[in-house]
Formats: sequence, structure tokens, C-alpha cells
Amino acid sequence: MGKASEIEQYVIDKVREIRHLKKFGQKKLSEEMGLSGKFIGNVESPKTPDKYNINHLNKIAEVLGCSIKDFFPEKPFTTDL
Repeated sequence: MGKASEIEQYVIDKVREIRHLKKFGQKKLSEEMGLSGKFIGNVESPKTPDKYNINHLNKIAEVLGCSIKDFFPEKPFTTDL
């Protein structure tokens, strides 16, 4: 796995935006998810291949008190797989 796709980067950016609005640091959110304190930082860093999966996003929505839909765009991106 290399660079994040357009949709992956969008989701990463939306999680970061909502995380900041809810005043959660990377380490706090990672720990609230029951994961390594570095997990969110690794996902948000372009230097690591780490990405969110659907289970991560569901747990993040639960912890941040929002809908999983909040992390996704209104319309799909038109990119090739």
C-alpha cells in the first residue's frame, strides 16, 4: 500500500477535522478506540501506509459522537481503482 487514494485522503482529512472540533488529540482518540497511542498519528501521516478500515471508522464515530456518514463525501469520486 502506498499513497492514499483521493477518497482515503478525504476520509482521513474529515476524521482529523471532526477530531479537532471535538478537541481530541491523536493519542487520546487512539486510546479511546483501544488501539496503540500512535495509530491515529500513523494514519494521518503521509509517511506511513496505515489507513482506516470500516471498523475503525465506526469506532471513531462512536467515540466522537457523530455519524459514520460524516466522514464521507456527498457524491462519489470518479477515480479508477
